[in-house]
Amino acid sequence: MNHLRGPLRTLPKNPRYFTNDGEHAIYLSGSHTWSNLQDMGITDPPSPFNFSAYIDFLKKYGHNFIRLWHWEAPKWRYSLDRPFSFSQPHPWKRKGPGLARDGKPKFNLFEFDETYFQRLYHRVQMAAENSIYVSIMLFEGHMAQFAAQGWEFHPFNSENNISKIHCERLDYYTLKNKEILEIQEAYVRKVIDTINDFDNVLYEICNEAGNYSTEWQYHFIRFIKSYERDKPKQHPVGMTFQYGGEQSGNNANLFNSPADWTSPNPEGGYREDPPLNDGRKVILNDTDHLWGKGGNPQWVWKSFTRGHNPLFMDRIVDLTDRTITWAGKARAEDIPKAEEIRKAMGLTIQLAKRFNLAEMLPLPDLASTRYCLAKPREAYIIYTYDSNGEVRVDLHNVTGEFHVEWIHPVDGSIVVSNNVQGGGLRIFKSPLKEDAVLLLYSSKRR
Repeated sequence: MNHLRGPLRTLPKNPRYFTNDGEHAIYLSGSHTWSNLQDMGITDPPSPFNFSAYIDFLKKYGHNFIRLWHWEAPKWRYSLDRPFSFSQPHPWKRKGPGLARDGKPKFNLFEFDETYFQRLYHRVQMAAENSIYVSIMLFEGHMAQFAAQGWEFHPFNSENNISKIHCERLDYYTLKNKEILEIQEAYVRKVIDTINDFDNVLYEICNEAGNYSTEWQYHFIRFIKSYERDKPKQHPVGMTFQYGGEQSGNNANLFNSPADWTSPNPEGGYREDPPLNDGRKVILNDTDHLWGKGGNPQWVWKSFTRGHNPLFMDRIVDLTDRTITWAGKARAEDIPKAEEIRKAMGLTIQLAKRFNLAEMLPLPDLASTRYCLAKPREAYIIYTYDSNGEVRVDLHNVTGEFHVEWIHPVDGSIVVSNNVQGGGLRIFKSPLKEDAVLLLYSSKRR
């Protein structure tokens, strides 16, 4: 069914990365966008999302990862001066009796809508056929917090389901209501049953629910691990930034969690100067949780050389109208540097395949720029952002000859320089005008 050679798990000898064979690192990087699972937009029904064109778009840049977004409400708007947004399909059937607040049949929270799960299956399958990993977003917490009209149309508002099941909007992301928790668990089991056979799956508990969701998210991390224990395959589970304004969680909640991977918030420098990944978790450093709408190619290379896996929230159209369309191409004006970010991520994937990433560590002390991913005595990937293009590299305890290449960090063009010998501090001058990636690798490696 797919050819990815087994599900991902944390690489024991270098837990900054995943592996599917216990030996080789699998580095993840790619673009994701709002409507890549459910159709979403300001028309009702929303325009169908062209998933095939989206896959082709990812392949064009060499990307290998996406988050599949989940929207909980069929209708919402973030402020009263904006148009409504709509999404479909949803996990539960809408057949009444009675009408929900959006004028359509109420949800039956005890009967699944197979349309949703068939779509999930086929999109994971299509991604697998193209060697693309997908993180399944199970819950979405941003809209429930911040939309002026969102919870009004949510399936778990008593006005929208036939069983009159109800909770306060933020309590949905807590352990307070046993009946709701049981329905949530049944939904998660259904997702797992649908896609357990695939190797390209990861799970994300919830997008941007606040600090109040911590124990609830921990519960579902453990729940997934327990439920999959007796399944043919087990997959990584992630916990991402708990955005909640004054109720935001901190990164300690993520690193202290039982999750296999995290996407942190900006604290600690993850935007401008990403800290070293110390190996506690695989880190998918996601622009969605750092800027929302932002990022740059410098951030991509800084993240890569500090042991992270960078992801790009590719908005496609402007955030202000909450609209997503897909015609197989993105409009460059929507996010400054978007095209450069996509290309830079593709280049990092190429280098991750070219070098033995499983044995490479972020070692900032070896290079004057402090962005260095290396296996000393064998290979060095160094990012330089200095306008004068000078890099000093510590090769004191290294013998032998090294090949020298300079790579443009966006267009990928390569300039080969003269080989150098180890045995001291070596100074390199970039032939490129701006940022550059310096590669040093042992002659014995060829």
